[in-house]
Amino acid sequence: KGLSGGRVIVRQPGHVEREAADNIIVGNTVLYGAIAGEAFCNGVAGERFAVRNSGAVAVVEGCGDHGCEYMTGGVVVVLGRTGRNFAAGMSGGRAFVLDINPANVNGEMVDVLIPTESDKALLHSILSRYSAESGSTIAAELLNDWDSSVERFSLVMPRDYARVLAAMERAEKEGLPRETYVM
Repeated sequence: KGLSGGRVIVRQPGHVEREAADNIIVGNTVLYGAIAGEAFCNGVAGERFAVRNSGAVAVVEGCGDHGCEYMTGGVVVVLGRTGRNFAAGMSGGRAFVLDINPANVNGEMVDVLIPTESDKALLHSILSRYSAESGSTIAAELLNDWDSSVERFSLVMPRDYARVLAAMERAEKEGLPRETYVM
């Protein structure tokens, strides 16, 4: 379930002719409580994907209900649809979702935002690694037309986490200890 380092790559065998993005390749509660590492899944995840993720980087081509629930850190990229209740109780980390359906996002603690330039650079880096490792056709297509593709992504970001990051950035710019603004 969890991941505490390294890289896990899940893809369908080369001889299989079905579309990866249309098939569940990993089950429920994958990356539950993950703390570090990378998980690249060339296919769809079941329910409760990356719940309580606190530091891992993960890419998946869709997920079931309750994705990124109670997430406290890390980065998740979803290249397909999310189920309902996405990001419920999410207090940290970032989730990038392609062609997001805002109705599926639990907006109690998060906002759906337009990614900044630094967010876009992070997303490009993650997708490049994912594409190289997984052979994803979706990732390859997105990267081939990055300037227009990146505009299709939304950033799901916890409100309080965004405030803390902004305070840390402000302190850093002013040469002050981070705690000065965070507290």
